[in-house]
Amino acid sequence: MANFSKGFTFGVLTGALLGAATALLLAPGSGSDLRNKLSYRIQTYIDELRGLIDELSDEDFVISDAKKQGDEVVEEAQKRAEDLINEAEDLLKSISDSTN
Repeated sequence: MANFSKGFTFGVLTGALLGAATALLLAPGSGSDLRNKLSYRIQTYIDELRGLIDELSDEDFVISDAKKQGDEVVEEAQKRAEDLINEAEDLLKSISDSTN
């Protein structure tokens, strides 16, 4: 079950990163502020994930607490990934609308 959670989290974050990268590639040059914000958020999520991995690798960590926190992290990562994808879709729509 722990491998599923790690794999799922990795998949969600990978999807979010790919969505953000697509948005950055399609954003016009004048969207540098937006690209900086997205880049900052992605780096923040990566740092939080690394912190969780460090915490989970601690030998004194209780298994039931790890599962509980892992479930919470997966849920939070999924929510953040969905938010990031929605922001990227909104950005793409606004770019499309402004070019038309």
